[in-house]
Amino acid sequence: MRIGLCNEVIADRPFAAQCDLAAKLGYDGLEVSPFTLGDEPHRLSSEERRALRRAASDAGIVITGLHYLMRAPAGLSITSRDKAQRDRTVGVIRDLCELAADLGGTVLVHGSPDQRKLETGFETEGRQHAIDCFAAAGEAAAKAGVIYCIEPLSRRQTDHINTVEEAANIVTTVGNPALRTMIDCSSAAPTEPMSIPDTIRRWLPTGMIAHVHLNDPNRRGPGEGDLAFAPIFTALREQNYEGDYGIEPFVYVPDGPTCAARAIGYVRGTMEALP
Repeated sequence: MRIGLCNEVIADRPFAAQCDLAAKLGYDGLEVSPFTLGDEPHRLSSEERRALRRAASDAGIVITGLHYLMRAPAGLSITSRDKAQRDRTVGVIRDLCELAADLGGTVLVHGSPDQRKLETGFETEGRQHAIDCFAAAGEAAAKAGVIYCIEPLSRRQTDHINTVEEAANIVTTVGNPALRTMIDCSSAAPTEPMSIPDTIRRWLPTGMIAHVHLNDPNRRGPGEGDLAFAPIFTALREQNYEGDYGIEPFVYVPDGPTCAARAIGYVRGTMEALP
């Protein structure tokens, strides 16, 4: 079990400095959002990829994977009626699977709410386009030796794929073990029909849950809101969860480094206090 910091929290620093800070705070790794690496992160050179991986290694951490995949380059969509746009998006997804593997990551998390919205009047068509894109993502992930996760997001962020069950239905339809889903606590708390611990107990035994994001429904870090994480960690332990965790706040108070420090202290302390 590794705990990674989603790197956009401290992305105002050079990547090597991000790695050093994460290590000093007690993180095992960084979960990288590709847009923090440039406008066309999928086209990073081999030397640039080696340098990123080396920076993590020199700091004593790893790059656990990628998330927020579709923000860069601009103009991506998995639901668009424009086939050329979808084809371009699939091409980026394939390249990002290779990037994740080159960086030593094991998982990609497909959230990106704006790039999966359904067009009014073409919802059925858009859902099928998304399934086709996820099928291609699963193929690319299998080839690269990584896991591609569909991230259910809350209804306040998107009208498409809001629950684990909805994501799991796509995973089942595609039928590729390299395509799975995950739990984002900030989205799951207000959206899932069951509590997060019960959602874990329902879905983890299926083998479909490959990653967990730790954050509060108020969009801040774990421990900065009303969501109790001890029952969540208890359920994950009961179900023998062996994947990684990504700490992913969206609101940084008073700043990114302080938020990152508070979050890792809360998470490790809560885990250690479990009976």
